[in-house]
Amino acid sequence: MSILKYALIGAAVVYGVKYITKKRADGSSILDELTEKAPEWINKGKNYVEKTLNEVTDNLQQQRT
Repeated sequence: MSILKYALIGAAVVYGVKYITKKRADGSSILDELTEKAPEWINKGKNYVEKTLNEVTDNLQQQRT
């Protein structure tokens, strides 16, 4: 039963990789789109983290006074 489970998981991974790397009509793939947008998402995440940390530190400072 264990071998069957690993075979099914492996088949799902292979299908997923093929789907993500398959070229569309415009010549791009989902993977291309993800790699192009990744830096933008990282910057948005960094901004969100900085904003949240500033809010938390402000709240802590207000509680101490």
